[in-house]
Amino acid sequence: MTDRLKGRNAVVTGAGRGIGRAVAILLAQEGANVVVNDPGVNVDGSGHDAGPAGQVVDEVRGAGGTAVANYDSVADLAGGENMIKQCVDAFGRIDILVNVAGILRDRMIFNMSEEEWDAVISVHLKGHYNTIKPASVLMRQQRYGRIVNFSSISGLRGNSGQANYGAAKAGIAGLTRVVARDLGRYGVTCNAIAPVAQTRMTAAVPDAARQVRAQRGMASAAPPARLVETTAEHVAPMTVYLCTDEAWNVNGKIFHVGGGNVSLAAEEMPVRQITKGGKWDLEELVSLVPSHLMAGLENPAPPPRDLDLPGRPAPQPQA
Repeated sequence: MTDRLKGRNAVVTGAGRGIGRAVAILLAQEGANVVVNDPGVNVDGSGHDAGPAGQVVDEVRGAGGTAVANYDSVADLAGGENMIKQCVDAFGRIDILVNVAGILRDRMIFNMSEEEWDAVISVHLKGHYNTIKPASVLMRQQRYGRIVNFSSISGLRGNSGQANYGAAKAGIAGLTRVVARDLGRYGVTCNAIAPVAQTRMTAAVPDAARQVRAQRGMASAAPPARLVETTAEHVAPMTVYLCTDEAWNVNGKIFHVGGGNVSLAAEEMPVRQITKGGKWDLEELVSLVPSHLMAGLENPAPPPRDLDLPGRPAPQPQA
């Protein structure tokens, strides 16, 4: 390793297992002092276990690095503030924040309870706010900082049965772009990773859900065939790169990372347009939206062909 981050101080949420663990270990290998946050909850957010965070701390220290454990929940504002404060108290300041912590409560939207919605939004979307807010105050004052968030293809493209998770991850993508604009002038960058990796969370997805997502062409249902391995350790290097001084001019971007592939996500910009000098009327849109704006684009979840739908063209007889 290069000690590229020697003297830098980091907080990594959800660092007891999976991607968070891989990121924390690689940060430490590059010389960073790390607060390893993980309350040790189950995939659905229940329970508590101090073991995972403690084990990562022991592993870092055993390899000659510096780390301390934190067991706060990112879903609580006080928890987010406390882990940032712990970094400052232990190491003198905070330079790096990596938000990985997450839970799953998958359910089709028509079956999803309010509690299942709120729990996932609280950990993912509000959890990012709860750590970014206190970290941003200090990073702005010191005119330096690196923030790396974790979005998902579920939020960028959609995934069946993940309305809560997808909404949170889409919100994180938007949050990333806004924070980048808020803090960029102060020497602070904010970027996001949308990972593909086999982790405890992906293992918890039922086989039936995997099959439905695969049938509907959803990218997160399984890793692309060209990726031989998609481990958490494959995601860590790009995440850590975004924490380095060399990434000073990378800001407000989202990267898809899985196996040996790193790709830059397209910006949310208009790709097609219809224009007229005044207000459109409904009849014009009925004609032009399908033939111009939507030409060649597929419905991500089309209804069965035998379902009689008003507005659907009658099937053409076979020649």
